[in-house]
Amino acid sequence: MQLKGKEQVLKNIRHALISATDQPFSQLDQTQPVFPDPEDSLDVLFAREFTAVNGQFVYCENDQELVTNLQLLAAEKQWKQLLVWEYALIQKLQAGLSDVLHIGRNPERADAGLTGCEALIARTGTIMVTSRSESGRVLSVFPPVHVVVAYAHQLVYDIRDALQLITARYSSAVPSMISLITGPSRTADIEKTLVLGAHGPKEIYVLFVDQPA
Repeated sequence: MQLKGKEQVLKNIRHALISATDQPFSQLDQTQPVFPDPEDSLDVLFAREFTAVNGQFVYCENDQELVTNLQLLAAEKQWKQLLVWEYALIQKLQAGLSDVLHIGRNPERADAGLTGCEALIARTGTIMVTSRSESGRVLSVFPPVHVVVAYAHQLVYDIRDALQLITARYSSAVPSMISLITGPSRTADIEKTLVLGAHGPKEIYVLFVDQPA
């Protein structure tokens, strides 16, 4: 009796699961990098790729310049509440931004959320954040603007390098959420028209500090 199409497909799947096959790429070297080495420095490459996806990149030589640039940005954007939950950032920024920096738990009232990150991925202009940070899952998503403070040691070339940073930092206690942010939230589902801020922040800034944290 000839099997129907669906039954034949299921029979083929069962047979494939039972019968072992030879590895067609047994000589494949998985230790070699997939992508060629970057031609530019990682900070230049990240800035180029990040701005290409509508991100805003701000270079800071040190923490003092970080505070100054945040002050200018808050004044330009007329932010009244810049929400931050990470203790290290609060300590660095509170004196210079005491009029707009808030530590409360009301992200719906914030003009912008300020967070750190786990890594910056230069090849794709991507920010990696996890649920293990003091900002948790909320602050990078809920406010209309996301401001990220990142340092030179967090800059890597590819996602593989970023995952190695996560493994080295957390060992076996890998965060339950690892998120990759490449530019502002966007969608083109409605008549193929690009809309920014559809599922999260409509603007995203990276303030890159070119010194150790």
